[in-house]
Amino acid sequence: MDTTSAAAPAAPLAGRTALVTGAASGIGRACAEAFAAAGARVYVVDLAAGPAQELAERIGGVAAVADLSDPRAVEDLPDDADIVVNNAGLQHVAPLHEFPTERFTQIQRVMVEAPFRIIRRTLPHMYGREWGRIVNISSVHGLRASAFKSAYVTAKHALEGLSKTAALEGAPYGVTSNCINPGYVRTPLVERQIAAQALAHGIREDEVVEQIMLDRTAVKRLIEPEEVAQLAVWLCSPSASYITGASLPVDGGWTAH
Repeated sequence: MDTTSAAAPAAPLAGRTALVTGAASGIGRACAEAFAAAGARVYVVDLAAGPAQELAERIGGVAAVADLSDPRAVEDLPDDADIVVNNAGLQHVAPLHEFPTERFTQIQRVMVEAPFRIIRRTLPHMYGREWGRIVNISSVHGLRASAFKSAYVTAKHALEGLSKTAALEGAPYGVTSNCINPGYVRTPLVERQIAAQALAHGIREDEVVEQIMLDRTAVKRLIEPEEVAQLAVWLCSPSASYITGASLPVDGGWTAH
């Protein structure tokens, strides 16, 4: 039998619609690309209109420009996603007693309230189809704390609780909800942290990565966004249908300590 002309297997997520927040760069961009490659129609959600539109056009998706710190903007997002990837995030580093209260509030709105609102809006659609996948891009900081990152650590811990609650409520309807917990990923956000740490400590950027960021990991390298994205896609595959309410460390051994 000549197998060279055999039809290629259908894209595993053909017919599905994914909504990815913070999709214009970093992990979100890699996720949008990976889900589109798997056959899903992708809503590219980001505050950066130009990059979001460019990516959406390239992958055949739909750009949705929104400030996730504004609840009204979140409520205007599409509600027909079968797959939600809550990825958008931001960071601010300061001692807790000096942490700007308005910055703390902004981080909770983007990284906790917006995922809650998005899940709340999309669950009825998922329940109606008796299938849905919620993938929350948490962090090792959803499982461990670090000094001077009170808002980020608080938000990621809250996202963990939200994810587990969605898992328990969604199970009877064929909906799973999980967290992915990366260590330091090679993203624009982390690159900015590296530069800031190098300036603050008076050391080279490669020394920041080796001595500070990778100090607690066994695998001495940053994670690539594509590695996180592929795990997100796998969580939406039939092979992962029994995984829900989980937190999956992708941290190079950080939480093994």
